[in-house]
Amino acid sequence: MNELIFRGKDLFRPSWSNLAPLLAVLTLQLVFGGMKLGALSTLWLVLGTLVLGGAGFAVGWRSWSRVGADGVTVCWGIGRGRTYPWQDIRWVDVRETKGNGMTSHAARIFLTDGRRRSLPGLQTSAIYPAADFGVNFQQVVNWWEYSTHATQRIRPEKQFRDRLTPTVVGLLLGLVIVAVSFVVIVVLQQP
Repeated sequence: MNELIFRGKDLFRPSWSNLAPLLAVLTLQLVFGGMKLGALSTLWLVLGTLVLGGAGFAVGWRSWSRVGADGVTVCWGIGRGRTYPWQDIRWVDVRETKGNGMTSHAARIFLTDGRRRSLPGLQTSAIYPAADFGVNFQQVVNWWEYSTHATQRIRPEKQFRDRLTPTVVGLLLGLVIVAVSFVVIVVLQQP
């Protein structure tokens, strides 16, 4: 079988619908920051938001997964990635996440120690649709079934964290960081 490579840059494309929330946050920061914080603090707040947003996009753009004879290699945009050998992979499935009227699907692997790893670049959603997601996922399953014995394949129990995708967690964490930074700056500027 041929080695499979799924790259974030093949999936994630900048669009106006993705930039609209960032522009709204920047506008709010400029308006309220200019009224309450002053020019220098507002500049730092806006620069911090741009750096976090840019870093998040860059990491998503550089992320990739490779599936081959040695196992599954996952890289989240930093470094060379980590390879999980087939004997360490107990299950392969698709995580479905629903929110805000949208549904997203991400392929993931379950490891023998209970950890789960999503496969960057092998995802689909309304914002970033991947027409060949089902075919690509089936190719990953074929590799897994070819490379492991049936007794090694054990389906794990569902947990709360199965509903959260790394993208959602990252987005929420980014919003919390920006909100806390804004509040701290506003509180520190009060006489």
